[in-house]
Amino acid sequence: MLAVNALCASVGAAAQSPAQTQAQDPVPAPTTSKDQTQKELQEQERAPATPLPVEAPEQRAVRYEVRIDAPRNLRELLENNLDLMRWRGNPRVDLEQLQRLVRRAPEEARTLVATEGYYTPKISSGLDTAGATPVARVIVDPGEPTTVGDINIELRGFASFDANQQATAFDAAGLRSRWSLPVGSRFRTADWESAKRGMVREITQSRFPRAQLLDSTAIVDPDKHSAALKVVINSGPDVRFGELRIEGLQRYSPSIIRNLNQIDPGEEYSQAALQALQGRLQETGYFSTVEVSLDMSSALQEQVSELNQGDGAKAEAPRGPVTMPVLVRVTENKRKNVSVGVGFSTNTGARAQAEYDDLNVFGKRMKSNILYEQLHQRAGADFYWPTTSNGYSNSVGAGYDREDVRGQITRTTSVHATRAWGSPTLEKSLRLEALTEQVTIDNLPASRANALPLTFSITKRQLDSLVNPSRGYIANLQLGAAPLPILTDEPFVRAYVRGLMYKPLGPSGTLILRGEFGAVGSKDKDKVPSTFLFRAGGDQSVRGYGYQQLGIPVGSAIAPGRYLFTASTEYDYWFKPPWGAAVFVDAGNAADNFKDLKPKVGYGVGARWRSPVGPIAVDVAYGKAVHKVRLHFSLGFTF
Repeated sequence: MLAVNALCASVGAAAQSPAQTQAQDPVPAPTTSKDQTQKELQEQERAPATPLPVEAPEQRAVRYEVRIDAPRNLRELLENNLDLMRWRGNPRVDLEQLQRLVRRAPEEARTLVATEGYYTPKISSGLDTAGATPVARVIVDPGEPTTVGDINIELRGFASFDANQQATAFDAAGLRSRWSLPVGSRFRTADWESAKRGMVREITQSRFPRAQLLDSTAIVDPDKHSAALKVVINSGPDVRFGELRIEGLQRYSPSIIRNLNQIDPGEEYSQAALQALQGRLQETGYFSTVEVSLDMSSALQEQVSELNQGDGAKAEAPRGPVTMPVLVRVTENKRKNVSVGVGFSTNTGARAQAEYDDLNVFGKRMKSNILYEQLHQRAGADFYWPTTSNGYSNSVGAGYDREDVRGQITRTTSVHATRAWGSPTLEKSLRLEALTEQVTIDNLPASRANALPLTFSITKRQLDSLVNPSRGYIANLQLGAAPLPILTDEPFVRAYVRGLMYKPLGPSGTLILRGEFGAVGSKDKDKVPSTFLFRAGGDQSVRGYGYQQLGIPVGSAIAPGRYLFTASTEYDYWFKPPWGAAVFVDAGNAADNFKDLKPKVGYGVGARWRSPVGPIAVDVAYGKAVHKVRLHFSLGFTF
């Protein structure tokens, strides 16, 4: 039998049958520690396992080839780790040393293929010196793979308590059912280690943050090609959150942190709760670094040590939950910050931007920016109050915006007040805005519109990554109205919804679905600010058409309409991550009447790169309605 143990691991073949091995104490066969094997493989990544002597004057270097006959999944492993491959091309290798490497190759290969679950391989090696270039051959018949035959998961401790500190049952059955290396699956060293780490990680995410792996053993029966697994995990104490402790504040008020803390003393420990608090603090902009963790006092350290003492002996269950304070360590940002940047977009052209932030202007955070693009210019400033204890973030601001799109020049001046609340996965906001807008089209007289709309917005996110998403969805709904004739030329109501979904297709593909719909209701559309109307076309809309090219023709310009509809289907194939290719079909339009909302179609191909700052997309699209090909470029995940 072969034994693999996380604390004292070994793999090898004994002469006795399983029954004989259990009945007597035979002399053990030569074994190789699994932990040692992994360490050697890591060292081989950096240097050859066995140094060769310095070439003597009479020795002659030999160039040779290596041919490995093995299944594809093992060939790459052997090519990356055999000394034969590592020393190839080294001028210090002569014929005698090459022969030594060839003789050692079967034992090296045997150790390597064992990590993939093959414990009864037939391996041979040889050296062909008949030709001008010697050829070293390694032939591997891995045999039948080893599968998991039995699993014994022993959970020690795991005493949990209710709000009244009464002992409650722990869902051990549910934990065992989520073990990631089930009976019948192929036994691989990497999967075995991953399963153990995954179970401990799952336990430590709630209630038992001090859980640890006490022992793990995998006993392999080469004759039956099966592995019996045993895992022993100690829970440590059942933990509850305690009081909030803050370190690192000098310039800013502790209320900034306390108001964002939604963890109540006595609440069950949850790693997700700590991560959520850390995320909220990082988003404030007041801190350059934020660390949220449990405060491990010396008394608690002693208690945990007592619970986990010994050489894996069964620990005595705690008599009640343990309270740990929540510790927040922060490094404050500088009060004032200036940043500048340049960029380019196929929608609005070259861009230059400057931002100035001051974290304490009369106790408020001020953010101001100036943006200059070829088709769009903006200047504005906002003042933010610290988030309240109820989770509300309030702000006021003002801005000026000029946009020259499709022959229509729009100048907008506005002041606004916003209340935002929720979480990163479910954001909500309410915005009251007073704006005045001036629109100029060709040589027509300029028109002016005033409005005082109130808009509610809700955004739901369920993505595996906010930078480079590949699975999940995000949706946004906006409902707005300016129903009263107060600072409003034309009362109106407005609804807008947009959704984006990522769905993996196979190991290398991703299906991306996108759609949006908008509608505005009013008696006279011309008196509604164009900011609240709709156009389509561009990088994030209907590709194959220019930015906001689809709308209502007015003279030489394209004016926005009451209704909007767009839809997109895209398939991305990641042939060599982070590189990929895409094919897509987009459709959509904007119109004043729902019956005139006839979609314009664009389709094409593109290249993708998952950069550290987000996906970079370059698309070539054909606009069917205009019979033109257009290049589109975008950086980052936008919604």
